[in-house]
Amino acid sequence: MSDALEVFDRRESEVRGYVRAFPVVFDRAVGSTLVGEDGREYLDFFAGAGVLNYGHNNPLFTRALIEYLERDGIIHGLDMATSAKKAFIEAFERLVLEPRGLDHKLQFTGPTGANAVEAALKVARQATGRTNVVAFTNAFHGLSIGALAATGNSHYRGAAGITLDNITRLPYDGYLGADVDTLDLLEKMLDDPGSGVDLPAAVIVEAVQGEGGINVASAAWLQRLRAITADRGILLILDEIQAGVGRTGAFFAFEDSGIVPDIVTVSKSISGSGLPMSLVLLRPEVDVWKPGAHTGTFRGNNLAFVSARAALENYWADTALVDDVATKSALLRTELERIAAENPELGFVVRGRGLMYGLACDADRGLAARISKQAFTRGLVIETSGAHDEVLKFLPALTISEDELLAGLAIVRESLAAALASPVE
Repeated sequence: MSDALEVFDRRESEVRGYVRAFPVVFDRAVGSTLVGEDGREYLDFFAGAGVLNYGHNNPLFTRALIEYLERDGIIHGLDMATSAKKAFIEAFERLVLEPRGLDHKLQFTGPTGANAVEAALKVARQATGRTNVVAFTNAFHGLSIGALAATGNSHYRGAAGITLDNITRLPYDGYLGADVDTLDLLEKMLDDPGSGVDLPAAVIVEAVQGEGGINVASAAWLQRLRAITADRGILLILDEIQAGVGRTGAFFAFEDSGIVPDIVTVSKSISGSGLPMSLVLLRPEVDVWKPGAHTGTFRGNNLAFVSARAALENYWADTALVDDVATKSALLRTELERIAAENPELGFVVRGRGLMYGLACDADRGLAARISKQAFTRGLVIETSGAHDEVLKFLPALTISEDELLAGLAIVRESLAAALASPVE
């Protein structure tokens, strides 16, 4: 650790993670640029792990927040009615729900994505009277106990300290190869009284798995999953915490499949500004909560409501953002496929949608981490994902410019060459 980081090394818990990969004291940020205390600039392909879809300190949101603070707007309100919450609900209804034909109710949970998942699992079990939930390989749904039970990664599961129950784990789309429809197994096990699988309350799934390695479920697979669950009275939960809010192009990652989930969890970029906020969307018949049955001191972050409303009204009232993301997505995919073609011996696989992409390398599972490390020395913040951290994960802000995107990709190329030339650590 450098002298600037000494206090973190001395006093902060060993649980800290990202500071180990990006060992610098960051001071300011704007758009897709982070600035260290020493004034050095870093291009951001990380976006707060998907929290900052609209970039750092977006002036549209900063202005709205300052104006709200200056007029002494309510900051903390539990689940009481406030003008900020009212304005957000009305904007979400007008700009997200109604254009997509969704009639879901909104539940404001504690401010983390994990708390939204906990609420979704709890209400699904209450609504059905059943306890089992089906989750998939390489899923990531959070690290509190209920959400962790549905998470696949052994690194996180091993920290629980207790058994993680009431989950049946089945293979995600593509887990057994491109030629195997993994839903054959799900359907067979649900319909076979000898399978040992109890009829689930719900199935929870990510349309695009982020932490699991940028694995993309096909529209056909999601459509069949929706049919299987609907036919058997099983609730379908779509975890849109990382892949939602425009990250894969459309507002929701499940939109391209045309399905309608029973429950949707939303967090990360929903506030727009990076302020903590989470919500659960519930079909009205699933909203069986008794008043106060799932509470939380910070389930009414009114500053987040303010910036979330600004994000909706400035970016989702027309198709300009979606169209722009499609253009930059095509550019990103083309460049990543070019990198893969230039290095055939590495067997790179390009996966993703929108501005959520992965460059996977099973031939050298440590390569992605080495590229990330080399990139940071060159002024690019980019992380890894996957069960073995074998995927270089691209999560730039949706508002990034094409010039910034190309500059970051140039650094990735340089970093790949440096990683291949350096000894394996």
